[in-house]
Amino acid sequence: MLPRYSRPEMVSLWSPEARFRRWRDVELAALEGMVAAGIAPKEALAACVAKAGDFTPSDSAKIDEIEKTTKHDVIAFLTFMEERIGPEARWLHWGMTSSDVLDTSLALILRDASTLLLTGLERVMKAIETRAHEHKLTPMMGRSHGIHAEPISFGHKLAIWYDELNRAKRRLTQAREVISYGMISGAVGTHAHLPPSVEVYAMNKLGLTPAPASSQIIQRDRHAEFFSALALLGCSIEKFAVEIRHLQRTEVREVEENFTPGQKGSSAMPHKRNPILSENLTGLSRLLRGYSLSALENVALWHERDISHSSVERMIGPDATVVADFMLHRFAGLMENLKVYPEHMKKNLELLGGVVNSQRLLLDLARRGMDRQAAYVVVQRNAMRFFEEGVDFKTALLADADLLEVMSAADIEACFAPGYHLRHMDQIFERVFGHA
Repeated sequence: MLPRYSRPEMVSLWSPEARFRRWRDVELAALEGMVAAGIAPKEALAACVAKAGDFTPSDSAKIDEIEKTTKHDVIAFLTFMEERIGPEARWLHWGMTSSDVLDTSLALILRDASTLLLTGLERVMKAIETRAHEHKLTPMMGRSHGIHAEPISFGHKLAIWYDELNRAKRRLTQAREVISYGMISGAVGTHAHLPPSVEVYAMNKLGLTPAPASSQIIQRDRHAEFFSALALLGCSIEKFAVEIRHLQRTEVREVEENFTPGQKGSSAMPHKRNPILSENLTGLSRLLRGYSLSALENVALWHERDISHSSVERMIGPDATVVADFMLHRFAGLMENLKVYPEHMKKNLELLGGVVNSQRLLLDLARRGMDRQAAYVVVQRNAMRFFEEGVDFKTALLADADLLEVMSAADIEACFAPGYHLRHMDQIFERVFGHA
């Protein structure tokens, strides 16, 4: 978790102190369930609650010191708690296994991380919706294969992005539900020493759902789904970032990242204004895809459990959530402050002498009874005159004798009328945003 790509709100969820607080909460919730089931005495619960306390960096250092001897983090934590609480602490972890604590606390962290991520995603979607409506009818060139195709609006492009992020939101919401499962089921998940009622009680206390069946661990397909949702979210952000990078190219310059006072683009070239934010987002998305692959590899473990997944999750849990959180807020800021240049969009629309209206001519000729392939030949040969001779498309069409036998000059002029390609924007926006 590099500070350069981190926000403190997400980083704080993964601090050692936050981790030990969750372990404490899981242990106390389980003990409360044991008391409710008549397994542990109320006095033990009261003493543990009263003396469990909070965790400071000094406490974390003490637990780490104990772990140097135990070589086991949960045992080090329990040893510390025994020293802090006294004899009543013997009821903590009674009938439990380490993964009861580790997996349940991980569920708590990922649930809370998901909530932060959804908040960030809402900010992104609000920014995109605002800019989409601002530019609903701002015409620009649509491109396929990187080549001019037909006009669209910049708002239309952003509406497509918003619709894609709606799917990301549904996936992340679903992933939060799937990951919010915990367990208190013992060494191999059979509840041999604690009845399922203790698990149900503890999970209700913690705001989680009891895993219907578990081995020594929560099954890792749940985690794989969570990290895959983050990877897909990253892919979408990368897609948007790459588009911004293309549109900011000097030869295009239809949009531009905000360039703040005092900002420098190059140590060598003072004129440079580079798309550094979108390039950064492109790079960070690669990390999210890598984390998701690691999570997929964690699904297959030996028998009721091995620990090959453990080291992976200690890395990808904090790193993936911190990176995704940072990406969301960086992209939101990028969109909120994005410079849009309608005049450059108009200039690029006119760059090819009107040939982007070729399909309108083709369809009109077919509607008037000309064979489609014959119409294609007529329209294409006039379009090619622009590329080969520099002749304006409309000028070429008005000089084509074969075409004038089918269409009048006024008919041809009508195929160049502005607004044609954007006439259904209200309906598209109604579909995406629920209002035009």
